Amino acid sequence: MSSPVKRRPTGHHHGDLRNALLRAALELVAERGPHGFTLAEASRRAGVSVAAPYKHFADRETLLAELATMGYREQRDRFAAAMSSSGDPSERLASFASAYIRFAAEEPALFDVTFNAGLDKSRFAELALAGDGVADLLLPVARQVAQGPDDAFDLLLRVAGAAHGLAVFLRQGLFGVGSGALADTEERAARTARAIVGQHVCAPSASRPHADPHPTGRP
Repeated sequence: MSSPVKRRPTGHHHGDLRNALLRAALELVAERGPHGFTLAEASRRAGVSVAAPYKHFADRETLLAELATMGYREQRDRFAAAMSSSGDPSERLASFASAYIRFAAEEPALFDVTFNAGLDKSRFAELALAGDGVADLLLPVARQVAQGPDDAFDLLLRVAGAAHGLAVFLRQGLFGVGSGALADTEERAARTARAIVGQHVCAPSASRPHADPHPTGRP
């Protein structure tokens, strides 16, 4: 799946200032990280005046928040597509873990903005909603094998945390480079997710409540 921000050559905003700035900022994040550039540098990269961004973004954090919102939405789309191939909750969470790895590998700048920008979600309502959208997709799956709402949240944190760590290791080159390393890490993430879920599946069924037929929101 392609990035939600389409790349074009820098310096040409084609009358679309907002997207030109978002593209420029994403390129700068890829080069320097989410804290490694200023709004003025994004303006110059986009080929506009340093005053131009303020027509759309109050400050650099506001621009980053829009990119992070795109990142969460891209994740949700990828995770939903990956999990749609199975009805088994263990396999669905394994597919989520694999998709997490691929998102980090294919969209490293969006990954960095989403998780490393240190944005205050209480300041950015759309960002908070986008993050909640990912949780709302995944938590109902975790509830199918967990022993209560708190356990479901803990299960999801463990699966996501394992996938996140593997994604970081892959990006650091600890598993090698290239498509082979990516495929191996995706499978490693899926195996790890299955093992984590298995600890819940093996718990006595009498102590595990029936899945909520209409799960919404967080536990």
